[in-house]
Amino acid sequence: MTLILASTSPIRGTLLANAGVAYAAEAPGVDEAALKTGFAGDDAALTVALGEAKAMAVSTRRPDALVIGSDSLVSIEGRRFDKPAGRETAAEHLRFFSGKVMELTSAAVLVERGENVWSHAARARLKVRPLSEEFIDSYLEADWPEVSYCVGVFRLEGPGVQLFESIDGDHFTILGLPLLPLLVALRQRGVLAS
Repeated sequence: MTLILASTSPIRGTLLANAGVAYAAEAPGVDEAALKTGFAGDDAALTVALGEAKAMAVSTRRPDALVIGSDSLVSIEGRRFDKPAGRETAAEHLRFFSGKVMELTSAAVLVERGENVWSHAARARLKVRPLSEEFIDSYLEADWPEVSYCVGVFRLEGPGVQLFESIDGDHFTILGLPLLPLLVALRQRGVLAS
């Protein structure tokens, strides 16, 4: 069975490739903002719903495939953050994050023939250190536009690790894909060798 990642996220693709998982990637073409508007559930439920919507969109075009959908959300003090719309928005986000605890939730969903056959959401807590204006400016100068594609305005595998005092949670979840539970599910479905 063909495995498709319903995402063009370079980091999610790299995680799968580095784990030895053969897959194809397709952009899902889902309006995430519309799904988020008025959503009453918690971050875990929302990330699963977003991942499922992405996987379903690809599954309708590729009914012969097993499709992975995924999404990540960042929230602080009950406020959800999207990817920054521009560099000034990114700076505003970083100012708000300064000295606070960020909750990052990532989910993965498997869809086969238009049916959600597995889903998993995981949460990590990241303590952002106090950030000076000088640091924010130099950080964005060094890592923009790469962090413009990242919820939370950071890449943990890059200079973004400097934002944090401490991290409590799974590394892969923070990168945007709860990889270990996903690999278990793929083995259970016979996609990967046991």
